[in-house]
Amino acid sequence: MYEDIKEQAKAATEEIIERAKLKEGQILVVGCSTSEICGSRIGSDSKPDVGEVVLSAIYETAKTHGVFVAAQCCEHLNRAIIIERAAANADDIVNVIPQPKAGGSFATAAYKHFEDPVAVEEIKADAGLDIGDTLIGMHLKKVAVPVRLKNKEIGEGHVVAARVRPKYIGGERAHYDENLE
Repeated sequence: MYEDIKEQAKAATEEIIERAKLKEGQILVVGCSTSEICGSRIGSDSKPDVGEVVLSAIYETAKTHGVFVAAQCCEHLNRAIIIERAAANADDIVNVIPQPKAGGSFATAAYKHFEDPVAVEEIKADAGLDIGDTLIGMHLKKVAVPVRLKNKEIGEGHVVAARVRPKYIGGERAHYDENLE
């Protein structure tokens, strides 16, 4: 089971990084319900071992592309974010350490394995993976655009992905830079 979950998480991460055209230094926000991955209702059955497996796949994959991972905590920590200090605004750091039942198993694993983890209340990420319907939209830049992945599940958890694009301004007569898409 763990090997399948790891491969599914790695494939989804590769796909969103490619499809969102993420560049080195950009941020991928990930919300992850280990309960949903294992077939339970979100928030009902946190699985630290599954959090470790999913985090390792996503983190290792993102690092090979130079992309930062931002791990969304659960609602018990107001969906705070665990991120590398290098990607955080120092003025936004808050004092909390996630736990499996207060922050979630995925965020707990991130805090444990990131090189220099910190918590922030919010970020504006460049793309996102939502595993198990965790609602990551609040942590994406405007304008979020859905990305339909081939990899639609991790375990039994439903996967939704998004990328962002610059706002269009100027109306129907404006011309847009396709390189920014």
